[in-house]
Amino acid sequence: MPEPEEPEEHLETEAPAEPVEPAESRPQQRPWPTNPKQRTLDARSLRGLAHPLRMRLLSTLRHDGPGTASQLAEQLGESSGATSYHLRQLAAHGFVEDDPTRGKGRERWWRATDEGTTFSPDLHTDSNPAVRGAVDLFLHEVATIHTQELATWLGTASDWPREWSNSADLSDFTLRLTAEQLHEMNEKLHEVVERYRSAGPGDGEAPQVRIHLHSFPRTGSTDRS
Repeated sequence: MPEPEEPEEHLETEAPAEPVEPAESRPQQRPWPTNPKQRTLDARSLRGLAHPLRMRLLSTLRHDGPGTASQLAEQLGESSGATSYHLRQLAAHGFVEDDPTRGKGRERWWRATDEGTTFSPDLHTDSNPAVRGAVDLFLHEVATIHTQELATWLGTASDWPREWSNSADLSDFTLRLTAEQLHEMNEKLHEVVERYRSAGPGDGEAPQVRIHLHSFPRTGSTDRS
């Protein structure tokens, strides 16, 4: 049975903006390089996406290409009613759309409308607790997906030729950095990823490679001032 329709989302009216510091008094940080097909989420679209099954559906469509609700249900171990419902919710927020090249007969094919998502750090401190909750759910689900992907690789590494197991990496490092240095380092790492994105082979000429970048301060290592 399809899940019941959710009530339309309404965000609370924003509070008056707080006075902004002069630009010269704030750290000047350039945005990290992004894929031009990446979507920047606002509070409403983030809340529309922040659901475990919706995030898995969108990720599958991005990585594996278009599919129907039934195909996605079988792939993800869900009911077709659930995948159909959440695909419609994703479509309402503009994350997926009909694929006109495949829609034949009664089967409805879906495809992702973008290749990635990002959102402003300001949403972490949004005045609406529902938005902050969506940020928390979204990031925890991303971490869960990363953990699942890593576990899958470790469980199947022996099935790949040695050149792939020798090229893969599972490393961690501990550095002492300021927040500005951390941002600069991440910026450079993103630049490297984007350089390889543009230089990579065409579709179908090489397997997809997942790259996880986690960088964050270690709790208890120093004060937060």
